[in-house]
Amino acid sequence: MTPASDLLRVAVLSGGRSGEHEVSLVSAQGVMAALDPDRFTAIPCRIGPDGAWLDFPIVPQPRGNPGVDVVFPVLHGTFGEDGAIQGLLELADLPYVGPGVLSSALCMDKIATKRTCAAVGVPVVDFLATRADAPVDALIATIQSSFGFPCFVKPANLGSSVGISKAHDAMEFRSAFATAACFDTSILVERAIVGQELECAILGNEDLQASVVGEIVPGKEFYDYEDKYHDGKAQTLIPARISADDQTLVRALALQAARALQIEGMARVDFFRESATGAIFLNEVNTIPGFTPISMYSKMWEATGLPYRELLTCLITLALQRHDRRRKLRFSR
Repeated sequence: MTPASDLLRVAVLSGGRSGEHEVSLVSAQGVMAALDPDRFTAIPCRIGPDGAWLDFPIVPQPRGNPGVDVVFPVLHGTFGEDGAIQGLLELADLPYVGPGVLSSALCMDKIATKRTCAAVGVPVVDFLATRADAPVDALIATIQSSFGFPCFVKPANLGSSVGISKAHDAMEFRSAFATAACFDTSILVERAIVGQELECAILGNEDLQASVVGEIVPGKEFYDYEDKYHDGKAQTLIPARISADDQTLVRALALQAARALQIEGMARVDFFRESATGAIFLNEVNTIPGFTPISMYSKMWEATGLPYRELLTCLITLALQRHDRRRKLRFSR
C-alpha cells in the first residue's frame, strides 16, 4: 500500500447550479470509485443546487487550497462546463482536468462552436443564430425561405438537451422558441437531420488523440433529456454502424474541431450522419461529458484500448502536465 502522504489528493468537483446537478453527482461517484487507490485519494467537493459549497470551498488565492493537489471537475452544464469554474481554478493556481477557460466557453456556446468549426472547414448543419427577444414571425419567414421545417430550437448555452425542442411547423416553432427562451438569451435554430447520431472522444494536450466512433440510437424522435437519463430506451453502439472510411473521417473531423476550439485534456465531439446524403455534420462539443463507467466517453476509450481507471489516471496526468507548462510562463514584465 502506498502511504497516504504520498497519494495525490484529487478534489472531485460535482453538483452545481445547472439543470444537470443530479447527473453530475452520478458522474462524480463513478470517478471517485474508480481512481487508482495506489496513486490517488479522492476528496468529494460538492456544490449544492443553490451554489453553496457543501464539503469545503475552493478559494481563488494561489496556495489557498493546501489540501488539494489537483481538481477533477465533473460539473456539467452552466457554471461548470462554461469556463466559470475553470476561471476560479486558474485564479487558485490549481491543476484541473479538462479544457481551459476559453475552450470551455467556446464549446458551451453552440453558436460559437459552429462558427469556429465552420471557419476551419468542419461541416456544420444549416443554422440560424438569433436572440430570445427576436420577432418570431420574422424568424419563421427566414426559416421557411432557407432550410424549412422540421427544425431544432435550442438554447445556445445549455447541456443534456435541456430546453431543446423539435418543431415540425410554424405553430410548434412558436412553442419551441418560447421554451428555449426560458433558458438562454441566445437561441440556435438548425435544420433537422434524419440519420445517425455519432460521437467521438478526444484525449490529450498538445498531441490530441481520437477514440473509436460510437453511435447513439435514440429511443424517441430525438435524443432528449428524458431519453438520456430516465427512459432508458436509447441504445449505444460501439463501434458505430458506419464504414471504415466514415470512421476515419469522423475521427479526423473531431480532431480538427478540437484543435480549432483549443481543447486540452478531454472532450466528446458529436456528429450527425445524414441518411439521404451520407454527409457528416458537426453537432456539438462537450468538454465535461458524462463520466460514469458506462458513459459514452469512457466506453469509447475502453473500446479503443484504454480502460476506465487508466483513463482517469491519464486525464489527471494531462492536467498536471498542462499546469506545469503554464507555470513556466511569465505573466508580467
